[in-house]
Amino acid sequence: MASKVTAYTDGACSGNPGPGGWGVYLKYGDAEKDLCGGEAETTNNRMELTAAIEALKALKRSTAIDLYTDSTYVRDGITKWIHNWKKNGWRTASKKPVKNVDLWQALDEELAKHDVAFHWVKGHAGIDGNERADQLANQGMDEVRYR
Repeated sequence: MASKVTAYTDGACSGNPGPGGWGVYLKYGDAEKDLCGGEAETTNNRMELTAAIEALKALKRSTAIDLYTDSTYVRDGITKWIHNWKKNGWRTASKKPVKNVDLWQALDEELAKHDVAFHWVKGHAGIDGNERADQLANQGMDEVRYR
């Protein structure tokens, strides 16, 4: 059995803002799980963040996870920006409130429970896990768009 969970996450939006969806493909050894959802009025960045949050929330216990995203916003937020945002009371370097602070704080809370390694992958480049997460994000968006 694999020692780490692998997660591919993706967000999608039709219009920005507009109806959006998030998708997660989880793999642990031979076990696989697909998750998706959506919101009627959202942004692509919010859906990318939601996908990462939902991937971590799906884990039943503290674990090591490789999380793959094609979002530079999520990657840079986690690897470059979040530490200073927290230190500055969730304000940017220019003293403005952090956009999507509710989701950044939720992600930060989930990160504290797990050993997460973030990886950036090029979107729409034929990477199986990323393509699956993209399909799930679009499924989540379609579910809210065609209600």
